[in-house]
Amino acid sequence: MKIIVVGGGMKAYFLAKNLISMGYSVTMINKNKEDALQLAKIDRATVVHGDATLPEILEDAGTHTADVVVALTSSDPDNLVICQTAARLFGVRKTVAIVNDPGNVEVFKTLGIDYVVSTVRTISSLIQQSVGNETIMNLTPVEEGKVMILEVDVNTEDPISGKQLNLFEMPHEAIIGCIIREGKPIIPRGDTTVSPGDRLIILSLPQVQSATLSAIKRKVD
Repeated sequence: MKIIVVGGGMKAYFLAKNLISMGYSVTMINKNKEDALQLAKIDRATVVHGDATLPEILEDAGTHTADVVVALTSSDPDNLVICQTAARLFGVRKTVAIVNDPGNVEVFKTLGIDYVVSTVRTISSLIQQSVGNETIMNLTPVEEGKVMILEVDVNTEDPISGKQLNLFEMPHEAIIGCIIREGKPIIPRGDTTVSPGDRLIILSLPQVQSATLSAIKRKVD
């Protein structure tokens, strides 16, 4: 798979290194000469110096053979133009854009960008959902925080400990998707019993996260 990463400075640098380590072919475009020289130090990365809002620069980068284009520049309008040009002119199947203004998320989606990421929204959601919930081991927002994935460890005194799932009441908008027991994943069924030491992987809508935790965890004063 070929991925083109545009702009982004150090974000692009580490993203490219990670993608290359996963076996992807990565081409990077940056209009800042110093940034381009820094990116060129990445082993197995191809770097193009130029403005990716210009079709000729995207063509030089081989966008017509790319599977994914990721726009990470600091300009929302530039990111939109880059993704739209890649999709419409070069036939790229998937486009990803970072937006700096959270208000642009729905606009970008309406205009055909496949994946839109708002760092501000993501961080805000993490703060809002995790403050006061020290029982959460890990919290991941999905689709701009519309769905949350929680990892929660079970203790002996927790209400869910020792209970069979089909006999345990949880909010309808939350589900235990996986149980990690002694390092091994278990896909739970209705007759699965939760044991102390289990780690629960829970999918939840944000509005029921608090109620879900209240149901499965012992309250700590």
